[in-house]
Amino acid sequence: MSEYAAPLQDMDFVLRELAQVDAISRLPGHEEFSQDLASAILEEAGKFAAGVISPLNVVGDRVGARWTDGDVATAPGWSDAYARFVESGWNALSCPAEYGGQGLPRVVSALVEEMWNGANVAFALCPMLTRGAIEALELCGTPSQKAMYLPRLVSGEWTGTMNLTEPQAGSDLSAVRTRALPQADGSFRLHGQKIFITYGEHDLAPNIIHLVLARTPDAPEGVKGISLFVVPKFLVNDDGSPGARNDVRCVSIEHKLGIHGSPTAVLAFGDGEGAQGWLVGEENRGLEYMFIMMNAARYSVGLEGVGLCERAYQRARDYARDRKQGVEAGATSRDKVAILRHPDVRRMLLQMKTRTEALRAVACVVAAAMDSAAAHPDDAVRKDQQRFVDLMIPVVKGWSTETSVVVTSLGVQVHGGMGYVEETGAAQHLRDSRITPIYEGTTGIQAADLVGRKIARDGGAAAQAVLEEIESLDRKLKATDDESLHVVAARLSAGAAALRACVDHVVKHFQRDARVPLAGSVPLLSLFGIVAGGWQMARAALAACECIVRGDGDASFLRAKVLSARFYADHVLTESEGLMQAIVAGSTATLDYPDDQF
Repeated sequence: MSEYAAPLQDMDFVLRELAQVDAISRLPGHEEFSQDLASAILEEAGKFAAGVISPLNVVGDRVGARWTDGDVATAPGWSDAYARFVESGWNALSCPAEYGGQGLPRVVSALVEEMWNGANVAFALCPMLTRGAIEALELCGTPSQKAMYLPRLVSGEWTGTMNLTEPQAGSDLSAVRTRALPQADGSFRLHGQKIFITYGEHDLAPNIIHLVLARTPDAPEGVKGISLFVVPKFLVNDDGSPGARNDVRCVSIEHKLGIHGSPTAVLAFGDGEGAQGWLVGEENRGLEYMFIMMNAARYSVGLEGVGLCERAYQRARDYARDRKQGVEAGATSRDKVAILRHPDVRRMLLQMKTRTEALRAVACVVAAAMDSAAAHPDDAVRKDQQRFVDLMIPVVKGWSTETSVVVTSLGVQVHGGMGYVEETGAAQHLRDSRITPIYEGTTGIQAADLVGRKIARDGGAAAQAVLEEIESLDRKLKATDDESLHVVAARLSAGAAALRACVDHVVKHFQRDARVPLAGSVPLLSLFGIVAGGWQMARAALAACECIVRGDGDASFLRAKVLSARFYADHVLTESEGLMQAIVAGSTATLDYPDDQF
């Protein structure tokens, strides 16, 4: 069974040509950053992913996490791998330097994060949740909370969790019932149960810092009465070491379809006197603060989708190269050939490869915008970049994860019957991918966010800005003398026209009857992702052609980038028209269908 190999050549190309590393290196605080530094980091991360994390993917799946009397043991080898992960500084890549982080741009840590997900997504979930806790405490915590928790979370010495969901409160967080009772010393005692808590209990670190949503006694009903609390597994001594065990315990862990190596815990807070916690930020603003974690996590889950796609593609490609079956259509030789030579297998592999490249490009461009939104000296630029990030987060999360289910399923199909056999490994990627469109907000929630908060709220302005960028690129593509670029331009232009029609449809109908655009919200999210992917694939093809003309780079790789864009245009962008019809004209039957006939 092959191991993961980081796609370094494509990552370097995306950083240089699409994310524009040179512009990032001009941002305040990133002056020492460069393409060479980024390439060196990616190379070392690729070695760690392939040599340390990837070999544990199978044992994580087959042995998984195990619960015994409230304690959780991770799969064999995971504790040692996590210790090496922390010692090597990988947890702290883009974390703030003042708390021990390396302060690198998000676009670099995003590509590294993709590697962890491609190598072993169940392992990668632990540092991903810790990063969310870091961001919430950094922005909302008190100085003493930051001093107590952030250095150890940034280093990875301790890990973090986010505790939202309860048995009666899934996506509807207004139903949260966990209680937080104020104490004379300023702390709170929490009582309640949380479910689906990723890495809520484990043996990788000596302490786990839980960020928990709960209600104080006088809190108003609904989401406006939720507060955020920091609740350590072990109370922290004055010297920073873990002290007495807090009143929080793991009741059980879930038995899941995939990501078996990641313990998904049921946590009971306050079986005794109550779990001791401290308010983060202001009372009753907890959901607002938790969305800081959730937005970071949603982007990171999108990266899970990218990593899973890459891993499934690599496994299917390697199998297609090795597996000999049948003779080549149209050939005079009757010798058996690798199934890579069969046209439909090539189509499936290119579906996998080009969709993955599109996902990676879009995610990296969004990460670069995050860096500009955080550090650009011009306030207007920062605001424009943040609007773009806000618009694209639900697309990155929803489209990348839904695509991962398609791509990992294709990976099974390429293997044929052997793909249905667990020993080949293809099925694990499909099982692992299936949770990604569900957790951290389902695709339906991402799509509703895109339609309501990101398009309708600003009258489609942010989306129209993206479409204007696509129009500008279209003119550049048509100005070349390359036939493939002309085809890409035509397909991209048609996709952009379909997306523009759908944005106009949302703006027109959302205030009149929100149900109409919401009925087509998931197809709209898909359309937005497909067109955004086409935009970046077209940019990549244009840049590749320019590199070929200059004699700059690997000519074979660059020609393949142009062909990837051509395939994506012919096979993926062409879905735009059908999606547009479903979005603008498909709500009638959806909304009129009688409930009793379902």
